[in-house]
Amino acid sequence: MQRISSQLNNSDTQYYLRRQEIRQNKMNAQIGSQSKIGSLRDDPIAAGHLVRYESYVSRVEQFEKNAQTLADNFEVRDGYINQNLQIMQRIRELAVTGANGTYTQDDLKNMATEVNELLKELVQNANAVGPDGKSLFAGTRTAGIAFDVEMANVPGADEALIEKVRYNGNIGVNKIEVDENAYLTVDTAGNKIFWAESQQLMGQRDLGSWQNNIDSVISIDGIDVKVNAGDNIYALVAKINDSGATVKASVDPITNGLNLISTDSHQIWLEDKSGSVLNEIGIIKDSSQLPPYNIESNVKVSGGSMFDAVIALRDSMLKGDTEAIGGRVLGSIDQGMSNLTTRLAKSGSDYERAMNNVERSKTTNLNVTRMISREGDVDLTKAITDLKMLEYVNQATLSNAGKMYSSTLLDYMR
Repeated sequence: MQRISSQLNNSDTQYYLRRQEIRQNKMNAQIGSQSKIGSLRDDPIAAGHLVRYESYVSRVEQFEKNAQTLADNFEVRDGYINQNLQIMQRIRELAVTGANGTYTQDDLKNMATEVNELLKELVQNANAVGPDGKSLFAGTRTAGIAFDVEMANVPGADEALIEKVRYNGNIGVNKIEVDENAYLTVDTAGNKIFWAESQQLMGQRDLGSWQNNIDSVISIDGIDVKVNAGDNIYALVAKINDSGATVKASVDPITNGLNLISTDSHQIWLEDKSGSVLNEIGIIKDSSQLPPYNIESNVKVSGGSMFDAVIALRDSMLKGDTEAIGGRVLGSIDQGMSNLTTRLAKSGSDYERAMNNVERSKTTNLNVTRMISREGDVDLTKAITDLKMLEYVNQATLSNAGKMYSSTLLDYMR
């Protein structure tokens, strides 16, 4: 029951005018911000969805940037690998020409000059840096150059030439997140991309009575292999073969030494993570020596890099050894080209996958943005219409108020 007084009309009018002003201010704020949620109390459920959607779309944008950066780096890297493949094709042509036996010693020496210049170009491309100034083919050790060059006097040459090219990077890989808990692996190890032959290590130490003393861990091409106390050489061979590393192990039937051979063209990377198993069996030096050039001096090593094959071709031409050119050297060059082609195909497939992730992220971004718009954006047409209605009601209220302010208590008496 309401008590009727002279202030009733004024109080009610002021109350409802304030309520209309609040609604108008809220509508103006929504139109100004183009968002229908100014505070959590406006729509708690939609606000909760909106926070999650906006958080997710920011991650999707980062995924897109990651994938696009990867694609750009793959494209740059493909260019250098493809150029080296073209250079190797020219080197192979020179090898075939020099192997036919119809050219004189001077002719072969002239060919060797071109081969040496092509070798320099190969090394230059292998030491290429990307747009960010980081080495493209050094694994994760990107601050320095990927390959070191050793110069020496070569028989038949008038000046110091490249005698050896040594890998200066590592075999580390980067995992780049391109979707929720989905990663692209980037493997840029130069001792895989620019390798020619399968590498084989043949230990000379008799391991017939060898037995591991303590629990140890060895690393083969970055894969850890646990060696338990009491394991003999045959148990070690079985564990290496079951590890998933691209290396196969065996026991030499004559020397009883450990033999390791890579199943594809790359340089084997060995180290003792804990313990000293590989050092005890005579495969690597102590842990103070870092891979890949920590192989024990008495271990027989075969299988070289693409640079080794080109250096062998140049030196054979300087010596006039056409038999070596047409045999072992030409075979190494063919294997190097085959490996380059394989790596180029892998890099191209990585690029395509990165671009697929870019396109998927763009599509996801649009879909989530549409969800954000549905939950949080104001319908401008409806909002403007509602605002005009509120303004009309406000004007009508003010008009009626002006007529009611003159009323007194006598108007309610009969």
